[in-house]
Amino acid sequence: MRLYTQLNFWGNCREAFEFYARNLGGTVTLMMSRGEAPAADPGAADGDRNAIIHARMTLGETVLIGNDVPAEVFQPIRSSYLYLAVDSAEEAERVYGLLKDGGQVFMPLAETFFASRFAMLRDRFGVAWTVICERGM
Repeated sequence: MRLYTQLNFWGNCREAFEFYARNLGGTVTLMMSRGEAPAADPGAADGDRNAIIHARMTLGETVLIGNDVPAEVFQPIRSSYLYLAVDSAEEAERVYGLLKDGGQVFMPLAETFFASRFAMLRDRFGVAWTVICERGM
């Protein structure tokens, strides 16, 4: 049994996954649009053929799954965060700078009693992140 995290996007799944791969060291292992689906997608005729129906990437030891959903269904992540633990304060600062660009900061990157760097934010794709460099790393 495996447990994956699935992220829903509103038309920018490809852009988000390519951004995460390029900047966080992930690897996109599958990216399929509605127009590329081998079986007929009943919604493809009236929908965006470029919308992603299934994306998969490895990021560290995690697999992320993603797809685009219709505007009337999409909602930014509200009460769950991707928890990204990095190995140095410098890496935390780099990642935080990338993710906050165009996003919304809930807790700015700072030193805390439990971490040399800790932050909480939503990136420009609507994904909520916690960035942490644990003490002693």
